[in-house]
Amino acid sequence: MKRFFKVAAPAESAGGHTILLDGKPLRTPAKAPLIVRSKALAEAIAAEWQIQGETITAATLPLTRLAGTAIDLVAQRRDRIVDEITKYAETDLVCYRAEELSEIAVRQNRAWQKHLDWASGRYAPLAVTAGVTPVTQTPDSLEAYRRAIAAYDDMTLAALHLATTTLGSLVLALALIEGRLDAEEAFAAAELDHTFQIERWGADAEAMARRAGIRADVALAARFAALHRAA
Repeated sequence: MKRFFKVAAPAESAGGHTILLDGKPLRTPAKAPLIVRSKALAEAIAAEWQIQGETITAATLPLTRLAGTAIDLVAQRRDRIVDEITKYAETDLVCYRAEELSEIAVRQNRAWQKHLDWASGRYAPLAVTAGVTPVTQTPDSLEAYRRAIAAYDDMTLAALHLATTTLGSLVLALALIEGRLDAEEAFAAAELDHTFQIERWGADAEAMARRAGIRADVALAARFAALHRAA
């Protein structure tokens, strides 16, 4: 799309802050007003638009896209999104470890257990298994995580959904969204097994591209959540 405006700027709006393109409010793909609670997030979204060149590129508007997702999709499908996120607690990455005494098991325990301990204390305990043996989480624990997820507002829920599906772990995603983990730490924890394999066998271009995409999405979720929390 060709650039159709000169100035993008944040502005106060009913219910929060919006972004004006030559004085006209920015709208989501579904034509809803794009309004966010945080001034910091509005400023960052406006900056995405202001740095566009002669052609507007969707890939360079990640904060805008995630805010639009929160407004157009999450707000309309909250129960479904909450259920999708909660389901990750049933098979959370950090609950599935390699066989004991192996090098990768040692790394997993070192990288994951502290976050699982934190989540268990803050929300509810999750059981851990080794090898290929599946583990069943208790209904009470799953319900506790569901209640915690459902308590988030739409913007935070959009960031949490992105983080959870990208990392493959609700525990790591919650730690990321709450600021306990930064993006690079969350990426390293989620990619631990793949990193271990790369150290031994190397990586091809496809694998590296996949990792770059994961790193970018995790960073986006973390930045969006932090901006949304800011004043």
